[in-house]
Amino acid sequence: MNLVAELEAREREGRPIRVGLVGVGQMGAGLIAQVSQMQGMEVVAAADIETERAVAAFRACGYSEEEVLLLPPGASSREADEAVRAGKRVVTARATLVPDIASLDAVVEATGVPAVGALVAYRTILARRHIIMLNVETDATIGYLLKRMADAAGVVYTTSAGDEPGAILELYDFARSLGFEIVAAGKGKNNPLDRSATPEQLAEQARSRHMSPHMLTSFVDGTKTMVEMTAVANATGLVPDVSGMHGPQATPETLAQVFCPREDGGILGRRGVVDYALGSVAPGVFLVITTQQPKVIEDLRYLRLGEGPYWALYRPYHLANLETPRSIAQAVLYRQATLAPAGPPVAETTAVAKRDLQEGEVLEGLGGTSLYGNIERVEVARAQRLLPLGLTARARVRRPVARGQTLTYDDVELDAHSFIVQARRMQDALIYDGEPPL
Repeated sequence: MNLVAELEAREREGRPIRVGLVGVGQMGAGLIAQVSQMQGMEVVAAADIETERAVAAFRACGYSEEEVLLLPPGASSREADEAVRAGKRVVTARATLVPDIASLDAVVEATGVPAVGALVAYRTILARRHIIMLNVETDATIGYLLKRMADAAGVVYTTSAGDEPGAILELYDFARSLGFEIVAAGKGKNNPLDRSATPEQLAEQARSRHMSPHMLTSFVDGTKTMVEMTAVANATGLVPDVSGMHGPQATPETLAQVFCPREDGGILGRRGVVDYALGSVAPGVFLVITTQQPKVIEDLRYLRLGEGPYWALYRPYHLANLETPRSIAQAVLYRQATLAPAGPPVAETTAVAKRDLQEGEVLEGLGGTSLYGNIERVEVARAQRLLPLGLTARARVRRPVARGQTLTYDDVELDAHSFIVQARRMQDALIYDGEPPL
């Protein structure tokens, strides 16, 4: 039975997949809208610190005032569950309430805040429910730990279809299953690159796009691209060729000529890398493949993929949150992940000073005025004690750091009460048996 038939059967039988959502910004609201058009699946609970946004997202999909219940601050998970079973759409300001609602099949985390994503994923796994991360920032920081925990609990941990990493992995699985060698995997960057971008500069643009200014800043300053390709690296074993990747100008037609080894006219120092392109490749994703099999080469040329010896597979779109329901369904129905770490990390998103930082400053994390992200191979990050970007929220600067300098663990005092900092310590203990840097 295929996915459509499975969902239609659940609709007929009156047992739709019940989904909880944490984070009802642009992505979360779009997810609610998309699921409202589907059979066999319902978003029945949503958490956001601005509860009116969650209520509005449900109301925009046609739910009446009586059908949407705003829970009081002290409401229990049992009260929320009873309301869900009674047919209500429940809204809460408490992110940690959603994972404990017993009638849910899966939870989607869509805040984009690493610390929140870490706690929600952890609580969801403890409750033995599937967790779908529209929060690649958390995955890039502690995805290996969360995947190990989910495996032990018998549930699925996955990032989302529709995000560029998930779309890339679809191409990757397709090509690998056919025996092609992967030369490069990448995405087009969707916004002009400005490492110095701040939320204040982008506030009006963010409002017009119904986005958080901090999230848009993380797109423009390159952080999101670095985080996404870190997730791809850790799911595939592909690595950045150089610190920060190359990020050249390219078009869909020139991908295979640009992302190939230097000795063949391209920019790469090695095969098997992650990277990104500026220009008209966005909003698509791509693979560059090769093969030594003469008949396969002949057929690729016959099929008008190009002369070779490198060929590009290009998907010209990604539908972001609108594709997330596929990941939900695959997790619940087939216990399959869209994308998750394949083993210990091979890449890290590190923190780089966006401006001069002074002793005593408290950092705000990604998408702010002080830092942007940069992808590094994990052996480089560990050898140099480079600071993961996902650990920077509420960290205090110990000594001056110059603009453009990558921060190290020695440059900051981490927030000792942060759950994601503690979780990262657990992840490092699993992999490195408690050895430094953390």
